[in-house]
Amino acid sequence: MAKRLSFAIAALSWLDSAIGIFHTIPRLDPSQFQPQDFITRDVCIIGGGSAGTYAAIRLRQMNQSVILVEKEDHLGGHVNTYNDPIEKTAIDYGVLFYEDLPLVRDYFAHFGIALEKVSVQNSNVTQIRVDLRTGTTVSPAESNSSLALAAYSTQLLKYPFLNTGFNLPTPVPLDLLLPFGEFVKKYSLEGAVDIIASFNQGVGDILQQLTLYMMKYFSLDVLQGSFNGFLQPVSHNNSELYGAARNELGGDVLLSSTVISTHRDEEGQWVYALAETPSGNTLIRAKRLIIAVQPRLDMLQGIDLDETERGLLGKFNNTCYYTALARIPGIPQGVQYLNRANDTLYQLPPMPAVYVINRTRSPNLFSILYGSEDHMTEEEVKGNMTQSVLQLRDTGVPVEAPEFVGYSDHSPFMLTVPADEIGNGFYQRLNDLQGYRNTYYISASFNTHDSGQIWSFIDNLLTERWGTL
Repeated sequence: MAKRLSFAIAALSWLDSAIGIFHTIPRLDPSQFQPQDFITRDVCIIGGGSAGTYAAIRLRQMNQSVILVEKEDHLGGHVNTYNDPIEKTAIDYGVLFYEDLPLVRDYFAHFGIALEKVSVQNSNVTQIRVDLRTGTTVSPAESNSSLALAAYSTQLLKYPFLNTGFNLPTPVPLDLLLPFGEFVKKYSLEGAVDIIASFNQGVGDILQQLTLYMMKYFSLDVLQGSFNGFLQPVSHNNSELYGAARNELGGDVLLSSTVISTHRDEEGQWVYALAETPSGNTLIRAKRLIIAVQPRLDMLQGIDLDETERGLLGKFNNTCYYTALARIPGIPQGVQYLNRANDTLYQLPPMPAVYVINRTRSPNLFSILYGSEDHMTEEEVKGNMTQSVLQLRDTGVPVEAPEFVGYSDHSPFMLTVPADEIGNGFYQRLNDLQGYRNTYYISASFNTHDSGQIWSFIDNLLTERWGTL
């Protein structure tokens, strides 16, 4: 047994070095390994965020065996929860709400987690609009938002193919390739911009982003939720879902682990992944590989991408998004500060900027949401957050510098490509990657940054296409 393990370790070292050479990856001969040296599963999933966790649970329901590899010490991705030791309560400062969809209710019900309907139009919250560059107050937008949102929904209804995935027709409708600012002017949607901006956080300059991406993010389901309410666990703790999933998956999860190399045999039935885990390197053998992380090249280091994959995925650009939780002495309770500007179109704050300083369930804690087009360090983001908070002094609020108790960098956030790439069939070619080299992609970039919509996309992939690919 010791001799076989020594041989396996030597072979793993060879595999690790060989796969690091792009385009010269030798074929891995499974006969070099003893069966007990593998973790063998039907599916290997890289990434334990919203997409990867849901896929693991659904695949097990479909009698597929899985192994889920997650770099963090917990599941959940963009879900960030802080357990306040003072108030003895959980505070979410990442994902907050979910659309009221049957699929969402079924997923939570699977774990016995009770949900409740909540309104984002909370009458107990006083919203103050302020320019956080100068500390000056900003008057409400002068427009009829109801009529504009009705007109926007009319536009959404023209494109039902946007509901799940990027299944775009040929040719792609030209309106979807307009910068959103031009689209707004074309259809007199000015009154909807302020509300859309409040939801489309983390996407950079919304007026310059393509209408396609803005419609995917502020979808019909989100629009309906803004009026009718969203779902939230009764516990107000979104990490409860991922704790329950972790318990159910048990040994099928490798936490604090990273896939450092893969080998996908195009002529064979197996995909191999070498995972670095707290207990050492583990070789995984699976029939299919699911990539549930953002498909940027720098996020896929170690994956044996070929020229087709690398050429396509290398076209992505991205925005950056950050969330923080802080104690901010001096801010009155029940107040939300929305960052707006007095000297910009539609009063939108120039990037990089704080989006909102929001009250939480704890009277002493506030969440701060921040966006940028280029990546920033934690020190830079916190420094800019602090400066923005202190500008509130000029509004008469005796605020002190924030004491950060939680921080998360959600970058790379929204992945985009230019209009000419989309018009030339980028998303058709991207969709063709599903099943290519026994590999599937399920991150937000294949649908949108919305848990319910991601789960719907995965359900569609697994139930309608999985058996035929």
